[in-house]
Amino acid sequence: MDPSEVEFLAEKEHVTIVPNFSQDMIYLISGDVGPFTAGLPVSVPLWLAVNLKQRQKCRVFPPDWMTIETLQEKKQAEMDSRFFTEMPSPFYIEITQLLLQCATDDIPRADEIRTLIKDIWDLRIAKLRSSIDVFIKSEESHAKLNFLTLMEINTVREFLTKGLDHMHQLKSNLTGGGMANSSQFL
Repeated sequence: MDPSEVEFLAEKEHVTIVPNFSQDMIYLISGDVGPFTAGLPVSVPLWLAVNLKQRQKCRVFPPDWMTIETLQEKKQAEMDSRFFTEMPSPFYIEITQLLLQCATDDIPRADEIRTLIKDIWDLRIAKLRSSIDVFIKSEESHAKLNFLTLMEINTVREFLTKGLDHMHQLKSNLTGGGMANSSQFL
């Protein structure tokens, strides 16, 4: 799965918009959306909110967790914990990036939110890399990492799988080589 596929999944998350138009219910394969009444909030998938915002057909309300206070608390909790903490959304990074690309004017203190999300991302990726390092050095066959998001897993997936494949090859070569040498002495 590449980042664009993870972003595609994130676009199914719902956000609240205030349309500046009126329209009846829209019947989509993924579910019904609307009705839209000018000036009244309505919950829509993120992809639709982005599309409407780009066409200047709505204002977007950021999710409840996208506030400076909430993100500072999440950042502090992430710094204080050895383990991964639960994020406010499984797609927090994707939702933030999409909303900050198209609806910066609708998000209060958008630059500070961008910085806090980046700080949280950096903390979590550093923690993930150190966890992988400990995992590989311990030569375990499996690990459990709670509260990782798809994008975080996707970031290290290729490195981790290739690293584990190389470790397995080295182990099997050592084991196979050791057997061949010991049979020569019998």
